[in-house]
Amino acid sequence: MISKELFKKIRRIEIHTKGLVNEIFGGEYQSAFKGRGMTFSEVRPYQFGDDVRQIDWNVTARSQEPYIKIFEEEREQTLMLCVDISPSGQFGSGDRRKLDLVTELSAVLAFSAIKNNDKVGLLLFTDRIEKVVMPRKGRGHVLRLIRELLTTNPAGTGTDIAGAAGYLTKILKRRSIFILISDFQASGFEKQLRIANRKHDFAAIVIDDPLERELPELGLLPLHDAETGRIRIVDTSSEQVRIHYRKRRKNRLDRLRKLFIRYQIDSITLQTNESYIDPLISFFKLRLRRR
Repeated sequence: MISKELFKKIRRIEIHTKGLVNEIFGGEYQSAFKGRGMTFSEVRPYQFGDDVRQIDWNVTARSQEPYIKIFEEEREQTLMLCVDISPSGQFGSGDRRKLDLVTELSAVLAFSAIKNNDKVGLLLFTDRIEKVVMPRKGRGHVLRLIRELLTTNPAGTGTDIAGAAGYLTKILKRRSIFILISDFQASGFEKQLRIANRKHDFAAIVIDDPLERELPELGLLPLHDAETGRIRIVDTSSEQVRIHYRKRRKNRLDRLRKLFIRYQIDSITLQTNESYIDPLISFFKLRLRRR
């Protein structure tokens, strides 16, 4: 039995994200993650200009007239959301934490999937697999996914992207839409992302916060690493310290961007202090152009 307050929160997310899906994202999702498989539909008489490779020689032999096979795209697919819920997701320098953005974004993608008759599932991870909800259809199922995102209390304190991606690659027997959502504060995941991208329709969504890019000038500031528990006192009044911090962060993001380019992984970076609507639409349109 869920609390009244939790029910209201889930309902608010549903109303907001379903509105976005119905007005904007439903069609964009369908175009960006169009089914790639083809299934036999029927045969019809050959017409001038038809691809001769599609001629059905058995029917042609029986009827003494050329017939071709007609195929339809397999639209129904499976979307698997692989979501990082490690402690760093609790961070947010403004009104919205990274985990708040992740939850709303997951809801948009999930409602887009069921609007297009796709199944949707969820894997939550930290430095271990926290929870797996196998793919299903329907509004009630999406509401369950939102509830899991809001209520799952992670046991892990770190981030193991390689472990989560490898686990999903093993359990997904058919080619699926595989979306990894994380702030990517981890390492050693290159091989597993490359494998996931080869086996599935894979995309990565990077969640970022402006304070993680640039330190404010606030004097002595305690910085707490949510995943290690370590606290460091940093003198943010020092320009040299701020420059060093900015360079380290930029170098990490540059390495991540180059990795995505090297392995031809579609990716997008979203900020906690900005609307995700226009960037996500642009991302969907970019995928469509590449196809």
